[in-house]
Order: sequence, then C-alpha cells, then structure tokens
Amino acid sequence: MKIIEVTNVDFSLRHFVLPIMRGLRARGHEVIGVSADGDLLNVARAEGFRIETVPMARSLSPRAQWRALMSLIELFRAERPDMVHAHQPISGFLACLAARATGVPRIAFTSHGDLYRQPGPWWRRALGFVVEWIGARLTQTYLTVSVEQAADTRRLWLHRGAIHAGNGRDATILRPDPDARARIRAELGTATDRVVVVIISRLVRAKGYVELLAAMRDVAAELWVVGGRLPSDHDEDISVHFPASGLGERLRLLGYREDIAALLAASDIFVLPSYTEGLPMSVIEAMLCGLPVVATDIRDRANRWWTGRPACWCRRAAWHRWRAPCGG
Repeated sequence: MKIIEVTNVDFSLRHFVLPIMRGLRARGHEVIGVSADGDLLNVARAEGFRIETVPMARSLSPRAQWRALMSLIELFRAERPDMVHAHQPISGFLACLAARATGVPRIAFTSHGDLYRQPGPWWRRALGFVVEWIGARLTQTYLTVSVEQAADTRRLWLHRGAIHAGNGRDATILRPDPDARARIRAELGTATDRVVVVIISRLVRAKGYVELLAAMRDVAAELWVVGGRLPSDHDEDISVHFPASGLGERLRLLGYREDIAALLAASDIFVLPSYTEGLPMSVIEAMLCGLPVVATDIRDRANRWWTGRPACWCRRAAWHRWRAPCGG
C-alpha cells in the first residue's frame, strides 16, 4: 500500500509521526510524510523517507488554510495513495477533506488533542468542536491516544467508532541508565546528590510554565527546562518569566535536545503542569525511565469545556500535593 502520513509541522512529524512511518515501512508499505517545511524533517529524510512539504499554517486564516487544502488536493491527485492517515486537528481536517475530494479509498485520523479543549474563548472552542465534528464525518477510522479521549469522542458524537490506539515509546532506549545520569550531570555541572526536576515541552503558556516557576520557588531542587518555541506558536512568549522567576542558578534552560532518554535518566522528577493534553508522549517517556511524574488533573476541565469553568483549582491542588513531600 501507498500510505501518506500528514501532520502540521516538522516537530510533529519528527516526534509523533516518524515512529509510525518506521513501523509501516517495516511492514512493506510505501510511506510518504507530509507537513510544513522545517529543519526537523531532515531526520526523516536521513532515514530514507520521502517527505513532501505543503504550506500548513497553525492559524484560523481562511486564506492560509485554503492554500494548504489546495496543495494537499494537488499532492493526493498526483500520488493516488491507497490511504491517507492524518494527524493534529487543523491539518487533519484539511487532509481528510482533501482525501475525500480526491477519492482516496481509505482515510484515517489520529487525534493527539482536541481543538475544543484548548485554552481560549468559548467561541474558539465551539468552532473547534464544529471543525472536528465535520472532519470526523470524512473519516472511516478515528483513533485517539487515550481511553478517556476515545470515550469522550463517542459520547459527544464526534465519531461513534472512535478507537483507542494509545501512544508508545521504545523501552530499549528509554530506561534508567546510570552511565547517562553520570555523564549528563557532569556535562551540566550538577552534583550527583542534587534533586533535579525536569520538564520537556514546547515553551508555551499552556504547558503551565508560569505555575511551575512559582511552585519551584518553594522547592529545594534544580529545574531543567528542555524544549523550545516553534515558529508557528502564536501565544504569549513566556521567556520573560524565566529571568524573573528568582530561581537563579537552579534554573537550567537546555533548549531543544535530541538526547531525551539521557536527560530523563539524569533527572529525579518529571513535571508537566499542562492546561490540556491527550496522553503526553513526555509522560510515557518519563515513566519508562523510572521517574515519578507530577502532572495536572485536567480531566474535569476537559469534560466540562462548554461551561468555561477555570482549571486553576486543579493546578493549585496538584502543586499543593507535590510541594509538601518535596520539602519545599
């Protein structure tokens, strides 16, 4: 089979879609990756995958989305794939629409997180729900990354046949590693007995960085921040909060890294105080490395998105439970 995997940006293709592409190729399928252009596509190309770029835009601009849709239609007409597998809400909607318009025999979509659960005004969440509802009508196979997300998708009549596919990572790579722990700590000048808290995510407010920095003031530990800001991230630039955090030398901004397994092995606690998630890859990776995970309880907010109830209470509760046993 010729299968086209479509996502929004190079970051998503590198970290979410590339493992799927590897598995499909190992089963004998011809696989083509599609996303907006970016340097991280070179990782897939170096492995011999064919990657096509289209002008995907993480925005609500009708003009930008029309350009992306037309590019996808042109690509699918030229390639005549047996299957299109789409990822991420907006790029997934466009890919499903283009696949249906060009007569692709099989259309699948994996939801890594729902538009209607994203932080923002009610009208944007309502619009996101409508977009996802229409997109689901175009899809034969609808996959989610968690059991609860699949149940919600069926309950809200987005797609009555939603299937929990889950997320996965390679346990032979992500594991406790004393040698990596010693090497990374020596590289960063961190003492062997120093407690290290690590967060791995994009540098956007929705990942809970403001709350994390506030909580860390009361915790006797070092904070490693791993990740960067994507060019397509449109929300507040949170970099101004780092120098004002008061953490001083206890804060390490490590940027984008490829040696995630080693960094996790060198850490003691993983944290992700996110406002909204599907099932985070980073949490799975941390657990495989044997780390305790501190994350926000966002289930209540996700299930009551239409009420506009704030999620701050659950974030405060999570930090309160964590700070006490850590000796803050």
